[in-house]
Amino acid sequence: MAVLLAYSSYSCSEIVYGESGTTAYNWVMQNILPQQAGLTVGNVIYRYTAVKNIEDDMLVHVQNEDALGNGYIFRETDDWSGLEGNKIYKIIPVGAIPLERWGDGSIEVEGTGSVEDPSVIYTYQYDPCFDPQSDPTCPGYKIPYDPDLIPVVEFNDPLQDELVLAEMERQAELDEEEEYERKMRIKKVKVDLEKMLGGLNRGAMDGQAAAQEAALFAMNYIPVSYTSSLNGGTYTDMPMIPDSQIPKNKKGRRLGLAQQKLHEEMVTKQYDK
Repeated sequence: MAVLLAYSSYSCSEIVYGESGTTAYNWVMQNILPQQAGLTVGNVIYRYTAVKNIEDDMLVHVQNEDALGNGYIFRETDDWSGLEGNKIYKIIPVGAIPLERWGDGSIEVEGTGSVEDPSVIYTYQYDPCFDPQSDPTCPGYKIPYDPDLIPVVEFNDPLQDELVLAEMERQAELDEEEEYERKMRIKKVKVDLEKMLGGLNRGAMDGQAAAQEAALFAMNYIPVSYTSSLNGGTYTDMPMIPDSQIPKNKKGRRLGLAQQKLHEEMVTKQYDK
């Protein structure tokens, strides 16, 4: 698994310097170097431990493929044949190879033996203004459009427009009229309320005066007997006739039968005719 190491710094010349690397045996340079226009690699620094027997032949290749061609853009070979295994540390200047040339990297062992604890570091530099169009602050930056083609829109202050001013004045007059009408309505309501309260007060005062006059009239002209109270008491119920059976009226019964017989004779004579 790759462990990425990175470092960068800025100088007064605005050139960015940095380094990044890996501890893997195979790596992809797009994951190692910043993908910055104008970046170049100046040095390859690597170290590892060779594990082998003295009598064995072994070659170790630290290398990067050429991304724009065949073969390698960088390849350093260490010959450990006839040597005892040991640690190695190297700094290899490569000039200023552009970022676009650096393909995938690897450590390859040829012969008998192995490599442990590898580390490969690349030092680089780049100019942030390598492409002047990347930042408007870069020297040589050009506006990507023609300023002459941008339409010029004249600014008209609406407060200087006669129609706008006339409308504002008309609105102000309407507001004043509405405010005047509102105050008059409030004044009228207050006057009406005062009149109503005054009438109620006068009515109450008139009623009080009439009550006083009636009291004086009663005291002076109405006889005392009209205003004096009667002695009260309790009125008992009158005695009632006790319940009893009323005797039959035989005389009345005979009179009733005679009248009934006379009526029947009169009806019979009418039909005999």
